[in-house]
Amino acid sequence: MALEQKQKTASGLDANVAGALAYALGWITGVGFLLTEPENRFVRFHAVQSTIVFGALSMLCILLQSIPLLGMLLAVFLVIPASAVLWLILMFKAYQGELFKLPVVGDAAERNI
Repeated sequence: MALEQKQKTASGLDANVAGALAYALGWITGVGFLLTEPENRFVRFHAVQSTIVFGALSMLCILLQSIPLLGMLLAVFLVIPASAVLWLILMFKAYQGELFKLPVVGDAAERNI
C-alpha cells in the first residue's frame, strides 16, 4: 500500500492529501472522491469509510433531533463533539498515509473498495 500513497491520484493530488480530503466535508467529500477516483485503493478506502461513518452519524443526528429535548441534547452534546473528534483523527491518520480502519466500518470499507 505504501507505493499507492506516494502516487498521484486522478485529481492530481498526492494520495495522502486526497485521503485526508475525503473526510473534509464528511460523507459529501467521501462520495465525491468515490466518483472521481477510479483506481487508487488508499483514497477509495478513506472515501468509503468517510461515506459510511459520517453518513451514519448524520442520520443519527437527524433521528435524535426528532426526539423532543432529550434527543436534541444528545445530538448537540454527544454526537456532534464525538463526530468532530473522529473527523480530526481520521483526517490526521489519512494525511500520515495510514490505512486506519475503524472497527466494523473499516472492514466494510475494505471489502467495498
